[in-house]
Amino acid sequence: MSKRFDEQVVWITGGGTGIGRAMALEFAARGADVAVSGRRVDKLDDVVAEIERMGRRGLAVACDVTDEDDVDRVVAAVVEALGRLDVAVANAGYSVSGKIETLRAAEWRRQFEVNVVGLTSTIRSALPELRKTKGRMVLIGSVAGVVASPGVGAYHASKYAVRAIGQVLAMELAGSGVTCTTVQPGFVESEITKVDNLGGYHEGWEDRRPQQLMWETEKAAMTIVNAVAARRREFTFTGHGKAAAFLGKHAPGLVHHAVTRFVGGYKRRE
Repeated sequence: MSKRFDEQVVWITGGGTGIGRAMALEFAARGADVAVSGRRVDKLDDVVAEIERMGRRGLAVACDVTDEDDVDRVVAAVVEALGRLDVAVANAGYSVSGKIETLRAAEWRRQFEVNVVGLTSTIRSALPELRKTKGRMVLIGSVAGVVASPGVGAYHASKYAVRAIGQVLAMELAGSGVTCTTVQPGFVESEITKVDNLGGYHEGWEDRRPQQLMWETEKAAMTIVNAVAARRREFTFTGHGKAAAFLGKHAPGLVHHAVTRFVGGYKRRE
């Protein structure tokens, strides 16, 4: 099966930084024209400039995925500017941190508005165009949607929901020619730990995730695009991510024992 995307059009939400940016450049390297959307327009413009230096067409469109009219507007802009839509990647997301007993309703709502409702709005808006091209819908979930840990319960809940949505959507699309790939990465370089519970960005915040397990975004993007090319239904990486997902699925009691016995109490990010 070809891993190329020559003359195809790809749209990526949250495409200005991190995995979104790396995926945009990887798709362009494989022959695609790429549209990126998100809230930080300067970052989107930088990605488009890189795409165009690679000889492909790029498009930057400001978008807040919590506004479904905004999402509809982006799809219309992509089709008008680039002519079609072959791959839509619902990548926009962030993480709310804090113990469940401390989180306010606004924090829960914001977490689900972005990671779940924003994702489903992306699906709804993209599918009419993907049906025309027998394209690919891609949902960026997380190993956090398979195995849980304390202190980020809202994020886990949102990613568990993403996995369920992906499973159902793959069933609903069966036989249509359109496929759904749900991607569940382990630790990958990103700015996710620099965003507060209401979506504000903080450059100076430390990334406390285990750096020795961190994948570079370029390597992650190549792996994801390979899975999309193969129309995988559900794809989990990295090595530690696969191990954690296996334990989350098959040995949740062991995970509970290990976390509660050997992992220190949760300390909120400062």
